[in-house]
Amino acid sequence: MPRARGTNLIASNRKAYHEYFVIEKFEAGISLSGTEVKSIRAGRVNLKDCYAAVSSNELFVYGMHVSPYEHGNIYNRDPDRPRKLLMHRREILNLFSAVSRKGYALIPLSLYFRDSRVKVELGLCKGKKLYDKREALAQKQEERDSERYFKDGSGM
Repeated sequence: MPRARGTNLIASNRKAYHEYFVIEKFEAGISLSGTEVKSIRAGRVNLKDCYAAVSSNELFVYGMHVSPYEHGNIYNRDPDRPRKLLMHRREILNLFSAVSRKGYALIPLSLYFRDSRVKVELGLCKGKKLYDKREALAQKQEERDSERYFKDGSGM
């Protein structure tokens, strides 16, 4: 049976774009058990409050909730366990040096399938201040209003 090709989005962390400026994006594999993959295929994953960190030259994601698979019984793992991210050692060390700077964090932005493998899109992020968030919301509202204005034909 041929493998599925392309990318298929599972979950995205929309809150991260509101809370942080995304400086750079990276792709990483993730180490999962079989029942976790089945649960992820069903879309039962939450990226809302998770983050990634380097410990002992390995990259882990913390706070990612993968709900237990319904038919997994004894094979289910802890839903909130730290999961290892798979990247080259050189990339991990570069990320560690970037995160050690003040105000930067590694935030998982999305989880998706690429050619039947689960991948995580990590963002090197810098936290937004309250006035930055207000400015971004005002700009989005202004864009929506202008689109509505031109779509209705009132702007012509």
